[in-house]
Amino acid sequence: MVQEFTKRVIDVIKNIPKGKVTTYGSIATMAGNPRGARQVTRILHSMTRKYQLPWHRVVNSRGKISIPNPSGAEYQRSLLKDEGVNVSDKFQINLNKYQWIRIEI
Repeated sequence: MVQEFTKRVIDVIKNIPKGKVTTYGSIATMAGNPRGARQVTRILHSMTRKYQLPWHRVVNSRGKISIPNPSGAEYQRSLLKDEGVNVSDKFQINLNKYQWIRIEI
């Protein structure tokens, strides 16, 4: 059985528009638990395939791609670039320009 918070996180992630990103913490806040960023990470890791989540649109609170593996980070950057998101050589994204924040879920 999927917990209510998990359902809300999945809903938020599914609704991140193409060409936008949001942070783990913002997703947690939008889903009702401002302190649940680590849970968002777990949900993304375990449920991306099952729910076809646009995982590549989720970045850390500094607007940086968090994948430690260089080829994985490069893959995420290429997916974002394909959607029109400008990602620096250091895997940084301008949150002022590209961050999506949904007020209500």
